[in-house]
Formats: sequence, C-alpha cells, structure tokens
Amino acid sequence: LYKAGEGRWGTDESKFNQILAARSFAHLRAVFDEYSKICKYDIEQSISREMSGDLKDGMLTIVKCVRDKTGYFAERLYKSMKGLGTDDRTLVRVVVTRCEVDMEQIKTKFLRTYYKSLSSFIKGDTSGDYRRVLMALVRAERDD
Repeated sequence: LYKAGEGRWGTDESKFNQILAARSFAHLRAVFDEYSKICKYDIEQSISREMSGDLKDGMLTIVKCVRDKTGYFAERLYKSMKGLGTDDRTLVRVVVTRCEVDMEQIKTKFLRTYYKSLSSFIKGDTSGDYRRVLMALVRAERDD
C-alpha cells in the first residue's frame, strides 16, 4: 500500500482496491498497523491525501469497518437521525441489514458513544407503523 500511494508520484488505486477488497479483516488490521510504522501518516490520512470523491469515501468506509464495524454502523445510524429530519434510506438499510447479524453490539456501541439508546433515537425520529417495525427489528425493550 505504501508503494502504491505515499511512496510514489501518483497513486496506484488498483493496488488499494486489490488489497482492501480481497484481504480478511484480521489481515487488514495487521497491514494498517504496519503501514503506520513505515509511513508518517496512518492509512486514513494517506487515503484522504491520495484519493478523492467516491473512491476516497469507499476506501475510508472499508477502513472504518475493518477497525470497528459496530462503531461504523452506530455512527451511520446516529447520523441518519441527528438534527432535523431523518435519512430514512440509511436508517432502514442499516437496521434491516444488521438486525440479525450484530444489532445488539451496535446498540451497545451506540449507547456508549452517544449516551442515548438507539431505540430512544428511533422513537424521537419516527412514528406509527414505521416506528413499530424499526423497534421490532432492533428488538427494543418496551420501556426503552
């Protein structure tokens, strides 16, 4: 990765794709640790310096998921509901895709990070059947 980015003029984006898309999370964590030892920037900083647009966003998303998958999804849920309005597309996509995978861990991470339960955020941003379905999918407690 260093030779494909910071170690040369220009960026070999295909090498980043090849490594980030094909290696296991454990392997990538080890690569990121080693990368920070040989480069004055960590992998996130290097990606931000070397890439732009959707490619940069995609690569940074992979790195975030590798470093802390539940943290990544807790952040996506938080951002989908914070402030005025709700990003329903993101909220539904994350809840539906994670509800049978790691929702309990995401709820715990959400609470530890934002000091409020995921279900309280859902209650505050949704209503009616939409709220009931989301609450059922996150398996919210009745008294949450």
